[in-house]
Amino acid sequence: MSTLFNGAAMQSNDQPLSAENCSNMAGVRAGVDAVDLALVDLLARRFAYMDAAARIKTERCAVRDEARKRQVLDNVIAAAQQHGVPTEIVAQLWEQLIEASIAYEMNSWDGLRG
Repeated sequence: MSTLFNGAAMQSNDQPLSAENCSNMAGVRAGVDAVDLALVDLLARRFAYMDAAARIKTERCAVRDEARKRQVLDNVIAAAQQHGVPTEIVAQLWEQLIEASIAYEMNSWDGLRG
């Protein structure tokens, strides 16, 4: 059962309709907004792990780990392929995410050690 919320079709559990069930732009936008909020929640969790890494690593030079970066990129590219998502776009996004995470972790590492 679906209801209208701010002009957007929502399921009875206050979740937006699946993309396949959207019949108007209000439904699409509600879905995109919900995904965006979930992504921000996930990014907050990811950056919390960067704080943990900064706390655990004893050497600043250990913050940048090119082998681990390659592993992360390979993992997300494989996941993108499984989901039918354009791998080039995912690789570009994750390259930016990883570099931002490294910069964040460096700042966190420096902050912890004065």
